[in-house]
Amino acid sequence: MITLSIVIPVYNGATSIERLVRELAGLKVDGGLEIVLVNDCSTDNSWAIIDRLAREAPVPVIALDLSRNFGEHNAVMAGYEASSGAYIINIDDDFQNPPSEVLKVLDFARTNPRFDIIYTKYQRKQHNFFRNLGSKFNDRMATILLDKPKGLYLSSFRCVNRFLCERILDYQGPYPYIDGIILERTQRIGVITVQHAPRAEGRSSYTLRKLIRLWLFMFVNFSVMPLRISSIMGFIISGVGFIMALVVIFESLVLGTPQGWPSIAAGILVFAGIQLIMLGLIGEYLGRLYLMQKGKPQYIVRTKVTG
Repeated sequence: MITLSIVIPVYNGATSIERLVRELAGLKVDGGLEIVLVNDCSTDNSWAIIDRLAREAPVPVIALDLSRNFGEHNAVMAGYEASSGAYIINIDDDFQNPPSEVLKVLDFARTNPRFDIIYTKYQRKQHNFFRNLGSKFNDRMATILLDKPKGLYLSSFRCVNRFLCERILDYQGPYPYIDGIILERTQRIGVITVQHAPRAEGRSSYTLRKLIRLWLFMFVNFSVMPLRISSIMGFIISGVGFIMALVVIFESLVLGTPQGWPSIAAGILVFAGIQLIMLGLIGEYLGRLYLMQKGKPQYIVRTKVTG
């Protein structure tokens, strides 16, 4: 078995992917390494470059071209499926994680075999303000919903061993959230500090819409906490409504018919809005169950090239 597989999801990475592969190919790994490139239906010429790299690179390269844009976590799942290494490190295509740090993470994983996964944390993050804000929100929610160890940063630059990789691949749903899958399957988690560089090319592909989509994956796919919160809110609102009803009955009997129909109408609208939110949340769960039942694919590989 080869020692290391490096999985790289690629989306519009034409300006950086070739240099990244060349630098990774120059790493000296006892037992060898392979690089798995997953093109997530890029709109630039990333696939043409990836296809060429698979044929010309000095190390084994597996190139996958997905049939549509499935998202980063789905692309990483495709890369895990194609990998064969005893350790699998996934890294972004934007050079914010310097290739030299890969050996540092691998060495830490090999000298600490008790850990199934090694997460990285950064001495200083170089993401923009919007991305950092989204990461903080994601971190807080993961702590609440996924029972994430407090203080653990869920970095996408991570190393898993073959055992955990196979357990991750047991998940067949169309909406994978890899960190959620990992936290469901192991508590043997290691952490190492690495360097984080400013983005070398272009800008982050994470928009507000994609971040919200990612949060929904975490909320709905890997926790029933939102439903529990809805139930608690329902009990609280019902209790408040019961108390208000007693107050209205008391005022009607003692003080006469109470005034303020606009406030009553406003209260009805507020409670109706809360009910619709709860129904929408339940509908989100049911909709995802329906899509899983009908077999919505996690990803579809259009072309696979092995170098």
